[in-house]
Amino acid sequence: MKSTIQRSKKKSIIDYNKLPIDLKEQLKLMYSDGYHEELITYKDAQGQRISALRFETDTIIYMIRMSKELACEIMDDDDDFNDDYSLKSNKKIAYTDKHADNDYLVYSED
Repeated sequence: MKSTIQRSKKKSIIDYNKLPIDLKEQLKLMYSDGYHEELITYKDAQGQRISALRFETDTIIYMIRMSKELACEIMDDDDDFNDDYSLKSNKKIAYTDKHADNDYLVYSED
């Protein structure tokens, strides 16, 4: 009988503004219809309710802290998004090409 050992991925709780540019681009691809409807909530160690966007790479699971209001503000201020918070087609193509080697990116092909 063959035994398989699954290694735990590192987990990181981080604020959106501290993400490197490459991860922000990958996040846009993963959530190309906007962040605001994809937030999850959990309780932190102090029992406070936190909302965040989950993003998983090959090695790390990120919990990116943001409220629904902040998610909308981020997308409002970002020229990569349309008014309906969807990622602009030209940006989706550019980021898809740029990050094509990242096997963990699973996103819808519109």
